[in-house]
Amino acid sequence: MKKAFSLALVSALFAAPLSFSHAADDGGSVRILVVKEHGVGSPTLAQPYLDRFVATAAKHNKWTDAKGQYYVTRAAAEDFIVTQKPHYGILSLAAFLDFRARFNLEVIGKVDVSLGGGQQYFLISTVSSDLVGCRGKKVASDHLTDPRFINTVVFHGDFELADFTLVPTQRPLQTIKELLSGKADCALIDDVQLADLAKLSGAAHVKTAWTSGKMPPMVVVAFPNALTAERREFQNNFGKVCDGDTKPACAEVGISALDMASAADYAAVVAAYGN
Repeated sequence: MKKAFSLALVSALFAAPLSFSHAADDGGSVRILVVKEHGVGSPTLAQPYLDRFVATAAKHNKWTDAKGQYYVTRAAAEDFIVTQKPHYGILSLAAFLDFRARFNLEVIGKVDVSLGGGQQYFLISTVSSDLVGCRGKKVASDHLTDPRFINTVVFHGDFELADFTLVPTQRPLQTIKELLSGKADCALIDDVQLADLAKLSGAAHVKTAWTSGKMPPMVVVAFPNALTAERREFQNNFGKVCDGDTKPACAEVGISALDMASAADYAAVVAAYGN
C-alpha cells in the first residue's frame, strides 16, 4: 500500500506546475539547494519530492519560477552554487560550516528533521566500553571525509581521528557491518545509525564507548542573491511549506518542518569549527 501511495505521489509531483503569478524579487528564477550528506536513499528518488516542496514554497511566496536540486555530496553542490546561483540552501551541518564563509551564507532557519542524522555521534565497540579502549584501534566510519568537522566540532578538540587506525567505509550500514564482522574494533556512527543498530543481528554485544554533545540540526541559509524582502517573506511562510498535502513530500527528503533561526543558534559550532 505504501509503495502504491509513493508511486502515485511521484506521478503527481512531476505534474505539479512550478510557475505562479509573481516574479521573485530579482525578476529571475529562485533556486533552492538541498545538501543532505550521509543520508539514506538516493538523490534520484528524493528529487521528485523536493520538486513538490519547492513548488509549494513558490506558491506561498509568489515566485514566478522555482527549482530545487538535491545532492548528497558537496562537490556536486558547489558546481550548482557556481552555475545556478541559488537563493536558498538547506544544508547538513558540516556542509554549512564548510560553505558558510566561502559563499557568504546567512542563517535564516533550521530544519525539524523527520529522518534525523548528524545531530549526535557515537563511538561504538565490540571490545571496549570506553574511549581509551578505542584509541589506537581500528575504527570504521563513513564520516571520515571531513576530518576538520569531526575533529573540531564532533570531537570538540578533546581527541582526533589521528588517535585511531581508520577504516573508511562508503555507506552507513557498511560501517556497522565492519564492526560486527570483526574487521574493526570500534566504529564512529551518527544517531540514525545507532537507532538502526538495534535492528541488526549480532548487535546485542555492542557497547557505546563515547557520546558526543548534541549539535544543531540542518540549517536553512540565504545566499547573497536572495534580497531582504524576499528572504523575510520566505521566513514568514516557513510554517506553510511542509503542511497539508506537502507533508509526505517533505518527509521523503527528511524535513518535518522549517523554523526560524539566526546565526546565534549556530554560533557555538561555528566557533568550534573556526574561520
